[in-house]
Amino acid sequence: MTRPTRRLVTIGLAAAGLGGAAALGRRDAAAAAPDSGFPVRLSDAEWRRRLPPERYAILRKAGTERAGTSPLDGEKRAGTFACAGCDAPLFSSTTKFDSRTGWPSFFRPLPDAVGETTDRSYGMSRTSVHCARCGGHLGHVFRDGPPPTGLRYCMNGLAMTFRPGAA
Repeated sequence: MTRPTRRLVTIGLAAAGLGGAAALGRRDAAAAAPDSGFPVRLSDAEWRRRLPPERYAILRKAGTERAGTSPLDGEKRAGTFACAGCDAPLFSSTTKFDSRTGWPSFFRPLPDAVGETTDRSYGMSRTSVHCARCGGHLGHVFRDGPPPTGLRYCMNGLAMTFRPGAA
């Protein structure tokens, strides 16, 4: 009998709907984006005080919310999606599309709003996306999106807030 890997256990928990954002896909903060070099820098204790546990797990520990759980996935109004950690504008609603993945998806971020790093966790290589202002983990970008960019910025809804208004 083979022993299940952490990835298989995580997938099993996700499929069963157990564990929540704090347990799923959680990694060390350094795996998401280092805290140095960003305009907004807070200690880990300050981030814990500022953010609810589910948002802290995603933004500061590179967690992942369960697919289909974010109300922002179905958000269709004009407006701006901002970082839930520092309120920096990230995406315009004009770049949002329904990727049918269960997470809010966009084909382009706002200029200079996000940064990217290579994420080699779970035995694969992906491109992790973080807020350029505070370094908070937002999600990942994939090369299977719609025109004009061909990119799919697959973001955690809990990593963002929505501001209705002109996009």
